Amino acid sequence: MRGLGTIVNVLAILLGCGIGMLFKNGLKERFRENMMQACGLATMFIGMAGAFEMIFTIDGKRLNAGSTMLIVLSLVIGGLLGELINIEKRLDSIGEKLKSAVRANGDNRFVEGFVTASLVVCVGAMAICGPLEEGLTGSSRTLFVKAILDLVIVAVFASVYGIGAGFSALSVGMFQGLITVFAVWIAPFMSDQLIMNLSGVGSVLIFGVGLNLLFPKKIRVGNFLPALLIPVAYEAVLLLPVFL
Repeated sequence: MRGLGTIVNVLAILLGCGIGMLFKNGLKERFRENMMQACGLATMFIGMAGAFEMIFTIDGKRLNAGSTMLIVLSLVIGGLLGELINIEKRLDSIGEKLKSAVRANGDNRFVEGFVTASLVVCVGAMAICGPLEEGLTGSSRTLFVKAILDLVIVAVFASVYGIGAGFSALSVGMFQGLITVFAVWIAPFMSDQLIMNLSGVGSVLIFGVGLNLLFPKKIRVGNFLPALLIPVAYEAVLLLPVFL
């Protein structure tokens, strides 16, 4: 059933939020800080693993770093576009509206929880490949695995940030749902190389989220989201007749 994987993913995030909220009130500050550090380290590890998979390829017995320049260009150009649009501010605005809608005005970490959790669960290989696979083949296997991972991740975020992390379910539902719906249309443009490049750039952004969890100096990861468009543009340029 197409769409089942995303539905299960959304329900898993909500369940994870509920579990995290149960532990939130019973945890002392030092335990919350420890869980925040654990979440930051885990997020950085997930980001590094995905980025290295894109950057480093094995050619015989040699290790090549083939896509490094594409990542650099994606981050630089995407970052400039994101700053121009100021996506981070818009994400915060959405978070504030949700905060008011659920009457959580006393929750100072609602917006941070919503934005941080949304970036982690929406940006990555599984968030792209999972709904694409489901839309084309009807198989929800990848999204079922992602649902389990997101349950754990959001449970940790909710224990630290509160209910704002649970509203990342809206982001996942919209993002993955749209990919599933338009999977048939975009399939001809989604080569294996493009999916790998998108995953690699997304993994670098996830690493940035991990840094934000560990250190007080903030990277405006939301403003780097247009970086995901650069591999798509690069692939489109390669399809021009002059490059064929």
